[in-house]
Amino acid sequence: MGFVAYLRGFVPWIVAGVVSGFVDWRWGAVSGVVSGLLLLFQDRRRGVDLDALILEASTIVYFVVIGAVSVADPESSLQHHSDVISFVWLAATAWGSLAIRRPFTLGIAKRQTPREYWDMPEFVQVNNYITSAWGAGFTFIAVVLAVGNAVNAPVWVGISAHVIGLAAPIVFTKVYPERAQRRLLESQGLTSVPR
Repeated sequence: MGFVAYLRGFVPWIVAGVVSGFVDWRWGAVSGVVSGLLLLFQDRRRGVDLDALILEASTIVYFVVIGAVSVADPESSLQHHSDVISFVWLAATAWGSLAIRRPFTLGIAKRQTPREYWDMPEFVQVNNYITSAWGAGFTFIAVVLAVGNAVNAPVWVGISAHVIGLAAPIVFTKVYPERAQRRLLESQGLTSVPR
């Protein structure tokens, strides 16, 4: 499964963004809920624990709330700020999961890591750092978009914020666990994972 598991949770956001761009924000919210529920049901059918589905559950709640607002008031000014609101929500999900000591990446990592490593403090710490990286990326994008919207910045500012705010945690998620594992093995005098 590998790294793709981390990105899978963002599928509803991508689907909703595309649909919103072609139709409107109401259908974007509906498509976000539907694709989020499909992923959640698929994972639950495979036996994925609920603690591994924090991002998916949060995503569904977001699109239900936005969907309710968009249906109740299709002309709401919120539709013009949905870019900022979505990244505030994602940042709150990341930071909130850290606050309750259940980093949202921990459940994802458990799908890819043998059970004997799950209770190691190093395993949890790596996921705290990865979740922090995603939280920082989401926060960065939300702040840049909010300021950009307030000062009517050029479109490239928002695009750059998305690229930087998402690329940095993607790279960190890919690189950091391997480095942490290598340091742990070296500290134990090993050169590879014991079988």
